[in-house]
Amino acid sequence: MEARMKNPALVLPGAMQALLALGKAADQAGLPKTTVDLVLLRASQINGCSVCVDMHAKDLRKQGESDERLFAVAAWRETPYFTDAERAALALAEEATRLADGGQVGDAVWDEAADHYSEQELAGLLLQIATVNLWNRLNAATRQVAGAAW
Repeated sequence: MEARMKNPALVLPGAMQALLALGKAADQAGLPKTTVDLVLLRASQINGCSVCVDMHAKDLRKQGESDERLFAVAAWRETPYFTDAERAALALAEEATRLADGGQVGDAVWDEAADHYSEQELAGLLLQIATVNLWNRLNAATRQVAGAAW
């Protein structure tokens, strides 16, 4: 396996810093790190980004997440391993990532997320979802290799 090119964020001056700054801003929302990483993992699974799936699964493992939870992220609806708040975040991540499939985030998904998260937390969650989708697209389009050093 070989990447088509360097990650575009490394090619254009200032791009990496801008993307990292956006992620840092989203981190200020006060969301649990585990929730964020579950959402990042799920969006990356949907988008087929091997680099991000590998990275976020490893991040969750370092946080002490169980194999059951890691293996079940792709099928979170059918497993008992996630809290109601995590389920709401995962549902939001899926709908916001799959906009081309349904056209928008449905009211039921939004309302459930809003029941669990404040406006600031929702803003952070949406920025995390949007940012990981950007990373996924950059990595997948250029065929970045999971585990390879940039």
